[in-house]
Amino acid sequence: MEFAFPVLLIGIALIAVITLAKAMRIVPQQRQDVVERLGRYKRTLNPGLNLLVPFIDSVRTKVDMREQVVSFPPQPVITSDNLVVSIDTVLYFKVVDSVRATYEISNFLQAIEQLTVTTLRNVIGSLDLERALTSREEINRHLSGVLDETTGRWGIKVTRVEIKAIEPPPSIRDSMEKQMRAERDRRAAILNAEGHKQSQILSAEGEKQAAVLRADGDRQARILQAEGQAKAIRTVFDAIHQANPSQKVLAYQYLQALPQIANGTANKVWIVPAELTKALEGMGGALGGLSQMVGDAPTKQASDDASAVEREAAEAAQAAAAAAQEIHEEVRVAEAQATGGKEQPGLPAPEPVSPASLLNDPADQRERG
Repeated sequence: MEFAFPVLLIGIALIAVITLAKAMRIVPQQRQDVVERLGRYKRTLNPGLNLLVPFIDSVRTKVDMREQVVSFPPQPVITSDNLVVSIDTVLYFKVVDSVRATYEISNFLQAIEQLTVTTLRNVIGSLDLERALTSREEINRHLSGVLDETTGRWGIKVTRVEIKAIEPPPSIRDSMEKQMRAERDRRAAILNAEGHKQSQILSAEGEKQAAVLRADGDRQARILQAEGQAKAIRTVFDAIHQANPSQKVLAYQYLQALPQIANGTANKVWIVPAELTKALEGMGGALGGLSQMVGDAPTKQASDDASAVEREAAEAAQAAAAAAQEIHEEVRVAEAQATGGKEQPGLPAPEPVSPASLLNDPADQRERG
């Protein structure tokens, strides 16, 4: 009896402690506990200190009210062009009603996973591979709408669905890589061609501008050269008028030019016309008229040197007449060789040119005629 009473007190204290522990429940922030009394839903415990009826009330589930992230394993999905692709999805959701999440469905996480897979297969099955790879936003919106509508009665809010990866078969990946490589090569070739085209255009424009500038420079040079020649001719002409040359001086200059004409490297045969005397007379008459027009009046110094000029002119005339006679003889010999010694009717032989006729005054010749 002595030991029974203390043991009883200890048992009563232990039962009191257990009862007190069962009656008090501390719920952390962002969590709700669903309480049942004798198997029926009684109430929901909010964060903080809550009291329960010991051995009558019990906590059925502890629901996390925070937004949760669930990554589902890859699921094989067939596209509209009969290609099997593997799709990884990530689901963002939160429990908005802990009571319905507890009593409306047994395992809402598994239900969401299966609903996501079936919806994803329906959506991807209506798209081809290329569109499925480029339409992730459209697929996400469709999945979010379907899941939010279905899970709303479970007390769950689907905030976002993301497609993490879409993996086509290895053969399709190789084909896609080859296609991308070919597309990049095509773009590179187009860029190179555009660059070459622009380079040729710029080169052509540069050559055009250079040609225009060269032509302009050539034109300016020719204009300046022509102006220079015109000034030179005008200067010579003015000098001749200021010098007032006589007729005999002009005839002497002409006779000095005859040997230079005959001694040209390209002159093989020089034909002296029969009317050489008349041509010289006409030239002399023209020069005489020019001297009369300009008022040819020799100065005293010119009169003193007239005898010397006449002698030189006579010698030049004799040399020109001899050269003409020799050329005439060579022409006759060439004609005889060409006709075989037979005489051919032709032009009459020119009269021999005398040096005196070259020096006679054309005015005197006209008076004699």
